[in-house]
Amino acid sequence: MNPKLSLVNYDAVIFDMDGVLIDSEPQWKIAMENVFKSVGLEMERKDFQKTVGLRIDEVIAFWNQYKALGIQDEKAVEDAIIDQMILLVQANPIPLLGVIDTLEFLKKSDIKIGLATSSPIRLLNAVLSALKITEYFDFVHSAEKESYGKPHPVVYISAAKALSIKPSRCLVIEDSFNGVIAGKAAKMDVVCIPEKTHESNPKMNVADYLFEDMSKMLKVLKHD
Repeated sequence: MNPKLSLVNYDAVIFDMDGVLIDSEPQWKIAMENVFKSVGLEMERKDFQKTVGLRIDEVIAFWNQYKALGIQDEKAVEDAIIDQMILLVQANPIPLLGVIDTLEFLKKSDIKIGLATSSPIRLLNAVLSALKITEYFDFVHSAEKESYGKPHPVVYISAAKALSIKPSRCLVIEDSFNGVIAGKAAKMDVVCIPEKTHESNPKMNVADYLFEDMSKMLKVLKHD
């Protein structure tokens, strides 16, 4: 673990979205439970842990094969889940603790701000709009537009390139193990703020910094 987090070391901060900007994991569970039930899969809590951080198309493909669900049109299932997610986000658009203050602080500090998520672009846009934080971001990117989702690093590499910042000068903020691996594989330092409903995972220690929530991370940055 690095001794102290300091903005001096970075020119850009790239956020994950789900579980970092918004408490969307419970909403994902509701949406997936409802839609997967309609195609014959009753999901349990432990099931969600198997696919945390993956793109939704990869999640659907995994369960379709793993449980032999026989889904012919995986895209229709994906669209149904995202439709439900957008409705749930719009009904309860609450940013996680410290998010707005952190975005304000980074903006005032002339740090470039990016977003790199496994979620589809239409959900990304819905979340930013619902939280009213679109204007903070210099660049937003979805792994939907890449050949691979997290833990592959390409979504972070593409974000750094679009921001014109070297990966070594980018700080990633993640909540899942797959996300942490993606950030590290992109040769970026990673802050991990574990999502509260996930099972405790000692592998999270591969991150450079660990914080309980973003407000605690912000306190360290402000006292730099």
